[in-house]
Amino acid sequence: MISIPTAVWAHHVGDLLAWGGAFLGGAWLYRRYPEAVRRLSRQTEPSYFIQLAVGGVIGAWLFGSLNSLRSEIPTMSHSIAGALAGGITAVELWKWRRGVRTSTGTPFVIPIAVAIVIGRWGCLFAGLDDGTFGSPTDLPWAVDLGDGVGRHPVQIYESAAMLLFLLVYLAALRAGRAWPLKIGFHVLIMVYAGQRFVWEFFKPYPLVWGVFNSFHFLMLGFVGYGICWIIRETRAKPLRAEGVAIPLSQPNDEPL
Repeated sequence: MISIPTAVWAHHVGDLLAWGGAFLGGAWLYRRYPEAVRRLSRQTEPSYFIQLAVGGVIGAWLFGSLNSLRSEIPTMSHSIAGALAGGITAVELWKWRRGVRTSTGTPFVIPIAVAIVIGRWGCLFAGLDDGTFGSPTDLPWAVDLGDGVGRHPVQIYESAAMLLFLLVYLAALRAGRAWPLKIGFHVLIMVYAGQRFVWEFFKPYPLVWGVFNSFHFLMLGFVGYGICWIIRETRAKPLRAEGVAIPLSQPNDEPL
């Protein structure tokens, strides 16, 4: 069993580092693939980002609290999964009202993945007070968060899974593959949902049906959302569908 030094403030440090990493990831994308970011600015307006932010905050606290209020000690809480759900819902409603029928999520793929990879370590070092700890286990890599109980390091599981996705995504970008810039956001959502669905079995969250907790069903919703969008995007014309050229094979070249 591995003893982990914990402190409540570690969560806030993790959040700051995650935001910083997300910003740097977004800045890198803009330098290497500026057209992918400019496309978002052409499709949207300030109200898009306002609605995204409001939806993310509402979703974070709604879904987090729906889970934590069912625990033995009911408390309000927030969740990255809920923030994603709220943000996606808000954006899709914004796009529906304005007739935007293409994905606007490409510029967010790297920032979201980086934020999760870094932020989950903040959750780990925040310890039991963070509420994201794993179920007890006697596995050799179990972590002690201060109560003498060995637990699954679910935060590390999730960080490692999303780091693997990020490496694959960056490799695909460098290789000039089409999918990172066309359906990358929805692949991100499906990968996040798939790995999170598995790790939920290693958390002591209250169950809502059989062996499933509320986040299991939210992850299934993410998978369905991703599948629908990927089918729609792959049936459409190539990346020139809206007359917007996106450089694929050589990121430093001028758009075709």
